[in-house]
Amino acid sequence: MFHVKHQYDVVVVGGGHAGIEAALASARMGCTTALVTMDPEAMGRMSCNPAIGGTAKGHLVREIDALGGEMGKIADATGIHFRMLNTSKGPAVWSPRSQNDREWYSREALRRVRTQPNLDILKGTLLDVHVENGSIKGVRIGNDSDVRCTALILCSGTFLNALMYTGHQTSEGGRYAEPSSLGLTEKFAALGFQTGRLKTGTPPRLDIHTIDFGDTEVQPPDENPVPFSFQNQTIGNRQIPMYLTHTNRQTHDILRTGFEDSPMFTGRIKGVGPRYCPSIEDKINRFADRERHQIFLEPEGYESELVYMNGFSSSLPAEIQEKALHTIPGLKRARMVRPGYAVEYDYFPSHQVQHTLETKLVRGLYFAGQIIGTSGYEEAAGQGIIAGINAALAVTRRDPFVVDRSEAYVGVMIDDLINRSIDEPYRIFTSRAEYRLALRQDNADNRLMRKGAALGLIPDSTLRRLDEKESRVKAAGALLESLRLSGREVREAFNGKWMGAVPESETLAGILRRPEVSMADILQVPRAREHEALQVLHTDREACVQIETQIKYEGYLRRQEEQIRRFKKNESMRIPPELDYNQIRSLSNEGREKLMRVKPVSIGQAMRVGGVTPADVSVLMIMLAR
Repeated sequence: MFHVKHQYDVVVVGGGHAGIEAALASARMGCTTALVTMDPEAMGRMSCNPAIGGTAKGHLVREIDALGGEMGKIADATGIHFRMLNTSKGPAVWSPRSQNDREWYSREALRRVRTQPNLDILKGTLLDVHVENGSIKGVRIGNDSDVRCTALILCSGTFLNALMYTGHQTSEGGRYAEPSSLGLTEKFAALGFQTGRLKTGTPPRLDIHTIDFGDTEVQPPDENPVPFSFQNQTIGNRQIPMYLTHTNRQTHDILRTGFEDSPMFTGRIKGVGPRYCPSIEDKINRFADRERHQIFLEPEGYESELVYMNGFSSSLPAEIQEKALHTIPGLKRARMVRPGYAVEYDYFPSHQVQHTLETKLVRGLYFAGQIIGTSGYEEAAGQGIIAGINAALAVTRRDPFVVDRSEAYVGVMIDDLINRSIDEPYRIFTSRAEYRLALRQDNADNRLMRKGAALGLIPDSTLRRLDEKESRVKAAGALLESLRLSGREVREAFNGKWMGAVPESETLAGILRRPEVSMADILQVPRAREHEALQVLHTDREACVQIETQIKYEGYLRRQEEQIRRFKKNESMRIPPELDYNQIRSLSNEGREKLMRVKPVSIGQAMRVGGVTPADVSVLMIMLAR
């Protein structure tokens, strides 16, 4: 019997990075929202690396911020080490990353959730769901408290039937000192959901006072850190260094002695782990010819005595882990406070959700984060905000919100999850985005902020700053195309930087197209100093980056815009949802099976479904033409 004690428009289960974004988005869009979590003090806990962003992940964080999310703001507030990665490469792959104070991040996340109007925190565990006529009606939590809701967003992370492994030791738990969620997988399986098993892991934590940092390589932060949030202009926190060291042959030999006790190699762990972020034992097993592997030593906060041993994830016996790490430069006398461990957990394969992240089986039920086979705080947060937005839109009977893969990395990620077979934890990469030059981290505001404003998630003042920046970029770009220097002026302004013959005259834009010339160089040219439209750029580095990218990569950007137009055309060719692929005999057997499973909404999506051939797509286009 379902005895209602509370009623909300939206219930979010899980206080991790997905749950935070989902709950905040729903509440800010006017829906009464409850966030259910086993431990409110663990809100936003960084269960693995205390860092935000990184390659492609930094793009996601900036997109979340442009839509009105919170991860970038929390990272800016609690960051202790900021770096822009890949700056030696093209701007498409520049990615912001921050190392964060672990405890501070969690406290700040909880503070922001607690102070959000329309949002209540309910302490407890999800015990059951109430589904009626194929729609969510409510949930039962912790102390048999029944809560009615119109939408449910499940962000349970690595907790479903979770087991933790260190050598021969096995215990229940989704992460250190936190219990598993038992029985929930079976309840959803009874509703018809397919389930699977995945694995992740974490490295040892070390006592900072026992590390000899003099034997390591210092990794300094950026001198002028770039904030994640477009609503922040600067980072005010004191920045501290991180440290780099390496394993060696002795380390590898010791680790190999523990292979026979490894739960991964002996088959006790059935779930598949992330191939791109393997454990240290997996690395030395797969890459036996490598003499060393990088290990980053990352302090977990200003006052923390713990150091995160990035690159040494392991589920080997604790004594093997400790013996091996003592062979690494800087760690000869290091004390291991806590060994690394692996976590194996249940998930629901992601083809079972739509692009809104609503499930195909139950209306009003949304999945976000590791529950559908992804890894990473940023991937979870990106899914969380999309699920929260769409739950709120559904409750208020408005059209759904979908970002496609030509508009954002968030769109690339969700589209990949739906159309591809996920047999290992999914991680975002810049290589996954075919339009990555158009989807840079610096222009996430241009791409998405007006969408966030239309949803009520972006303040008017922030939108005005975007309008002003775009005006500056447009005016400065036009001026650079029109201002022309004589050959003499070019020689005087670029003495020592100019390669090859000097032209009789050239525009500043033409000069900027040369690889050895930067926007900073252009702003120092005497003729440029005469124009206020260029001088204001000295204090607007993001506008400078966008102008330089637009001019230097103009031809590539035009080509990508044409590719996006073709993509949009295919996306506009809609497939009726009631189409029965089993009745189309001309389809290949595999194509028919995959199309029935995914149920693509457009020809463009059908083309991206794994196992669907170009011949299958041609058959579909003929069917639609008829």
